[in-house]
Amino acid sequence: MAASLDLVFSALADPTRRAILALLLEDDMAVTDVAEPFDMSLAAISKHLGVLAEAGLITRDRRGRVTWCQLEPEGLREASVWMQGFGQMEGIDLDAFERFLARELGVTAPEGPETAPEG
Repeated sequence: MAASLDLVFSALADPTRRAILALLLEDDMAVTDVAEPFDMSLAAISKHLGVLAEAGLITRDRRGRVTWCQLEPEGLREASVWMQGFGQMEGIDLDAFERFLARELGVTAPEGPETAPEG
């Protein structure tokens, strides 16, 4: 599991690769169409596509003389499940923390919706 997560997060770390994934959200694209919006060589785009394919985020399919790229949403599932585990943590109530600090430091806490006097 850790090795595949490393590949996915490594692939997602690059802004060009994230932009490529965003393009492929729309539809399958030929490699030359994927390369069009970027100011880099076709060889450089091909390397990025290789990283995405190795991570399982896209597949490449040769149709005649054209290589097509397709997004593989399943490739993000493991990373998504891993990240959701962090969503189970309790959120921090910053207003309560600020009131606690004010009491401990002996200063008056700024009035917010929870501390404002009712009138």
